[in-house]
Amino acid sequence: MNPTTAGVFRVYPGRQEGEWLFLDVDSADPTYVPEALASDLESGNRVEATLEWDDGAPTGLEYAVVEATRFRFRRTDEPVFQAAQGCFEEARRAGEAMNARVTYSTDSDPNGVVYTFADQAGQRDLFAEFRDGGKPLEPLLARAADSEAAEPPFSVWVLDPQEPFVLVYIVLDPEGVLEETMADTYE
Repeated sequence: MNPTTAGVFRVYPGRQEGEWLFLDVDSADPTYVPEALASDLESGNRVEATLEWDDGAPTGLEYAVVEATRFRFRRTDEPVFQAAQGCFEEARRAGEAMNARVTYSTDSDPNGVVYTFADQAGQRDLFAEFRDGGKPLEPLLARAADSEAAEPPFSVWVLDPQEPFVLVYIVLDPEGVLEETMADTYE
């Protein structure tokens, strides 16, 4: 009988084509899984999974999607929206490297949470750290899920615009108007 690993994981893009990164939601331990074992998953899904191992490589996978949140990672030349720019400017004025702001629909209902992270000096690429799971998105998702206005699944946009910051936008309704607007602009 082959050894197994079981747990709850967040699915990220892998290091290369044809691979998923399963990031343990509690420990942030990474496990790389051939996409062929779970071709119907999407980046951002939260899964309960059991991996079977043979000679140090995952060869079997049983899983159930427990949350259909979806991640999109985009480097873009498109202008950022006003709420993101304002969020970053507030952080800059306060001398902070990070800031967050709830966004609202035209009906004054919360529809998203935008986080801005100032670009880091030197060789640090925050966008790549988010995409590769080195800087997990799980704490931001947990905060959004703790609010009264939101319940997963979400749609998460991680954008690296031509600005001095990286932004993470958690869209609270993945079927709503805001999601359509984000897709029209950044996809």
